[in-house]
Amino acid sequence: MRCHHSRYLAVAVSIVLFAPGCVEPPGDEPATDEVAAAVTTSEGFEAGTKTAYAAANVTLGSGTWNLNDALIGTLSTDVKTGAQSARIRNSGHITMLFDRTTGADTVTIHHASFGSDASGTWGLFASQNGGSTWTQVGTSRSTTGGSFSTATFTVNLSGTIRFEIRKLDGGANRINIDDIAISDFAGGGGGGGGGGGGSGAALSRHTTLGIPAPASTSDANNFLSVKSGYVLSYNGSRKVPNWVSWELNTSYLGSTARQDDFRVDDTFPSSEPQASLADYSGSGYDRGHMCPSADRTLTVAANQQTFFLTNMVPQAANNNQGPWAAMENDLRAIAQTGKELFIISGGTFSASSNRIGSGVVVPDQTFKVVVVLDAVNQGPSSVTTSTRVIGVMMPNENNQISRTADWHSFRVSVDSIEAATGDNFLSDVAPAVQAVIEARVDNL
Repeated sequence: MRCHHSRYLAVAVSIVLFAPGCVEPPGDEPATDEVAAAVTTSEGFEAGTKTAYAAANVTLGSGTWNLNDALIGTLSTDVKTGAQSARIRNSGHITMLFDRTTGADTVTIHHASFGSDASGTWGLFASQNGGSTWTQVGTSRSTTGGSFSTATFTVNLSGTIRFEIRKLDGGANRINIDDIAISDFAGGGGGGGGGGGGSGAALSRHTTLGIPAPASTSDANNFLSVKSGYVLSYNGSRKVPNWVSWELNTSYLGSTARQDDFRVDDTFPSSEPQASLADYSGSGYDRGHMCPSADRTLTVAANQQTFFLTNMVPQAANNNQGPWAAMENDLRAIAQTGKELFIISGGTFSASSNRIGSGVVVPDQTFKVVVVLDAVNQGPSSVTTSTRVIGVMMPNENNQISRTADWHSFRVSVDSIEAATGDNFLSDVAPAVQAVIEARVDNL
């Protein structure tokens, strides 16, 4: 729930649409109809041109913005997604000159220091009166060089709203901003059984408690794939998922055998870089499922879907076959008692992360976030400060983790996973409830 440093200072605002093949039909899957619509506005600075720092209005893909002591950078030293990003110096700002009428739930921004410049400090500001007055949203953020961090702000405001990004340190050091994503106001996580009216439930039942971070089919490093069995955000630069989110209850469990048909994801466009079987062969790492094969055993098709390499990361055998597998078994046992589980899984990365094959990045750690609800079809409004929430982070090198380790020893708070990833888990749950359950470390 809390706003943490992430990997990119960028502004993205556009309606997210799902390309053919990226939203898979439910087929014979159990009650997993997907909604091919999203409520995210994105701005990636790819449509406009501005080569000088002098204040001027620029027409971008999302609408008209004012860039003051800011320009659109195209240099090799500009950190960017695609060909362009915004660059701000001194006390410059980037301001929306148009309003969203559907409020805002969260705003996510990619940010970084330009070139070899020193760290910069910046903030997000909101106006609900057409830009007459502005209020800072959340806390100020600091940039680092080399690659994007992600900043996620919880806004939770309805009605007319626009945003401004301001450089706050006043120095000549420059910062890059890219990939701004704004989600519609979701009513503080309201709604009844089945997920209510939050942005996550509108996307898929597998993101009922919220979308961890903005993703779309136009962003190669946050590429959205909504499948009948799970939802993932894929990173084409790393060739692994950023996160995978899925629902688990007895309706997904049956007697289908493990299919073991590991393969490239044929629902992805050819332009999206993917890992190959050859990348993993002889690498010393397992092809580590995020959504487990054994969580999808009702039908052959359901099980086969988990063997897309886009659902996997290079995972140390001691991790994957040890405490990670033990935790997966325990979560299925909980589901077998009639509980409803929502699970999000992925990895954490750094500049020193290992690589295998043709540039497939190995996570430094693997994480899981698990929410355990009492009954199937419960949603955000059923999450209370007493709800069991489990977070784990496990080292992903064999010399750092024992295959016989107890998975319970790797439990951490959800807040700490958000800090490590820049994601905003359980974003459709009421903020006051998030503040309690995400700070707590499970001890059951």
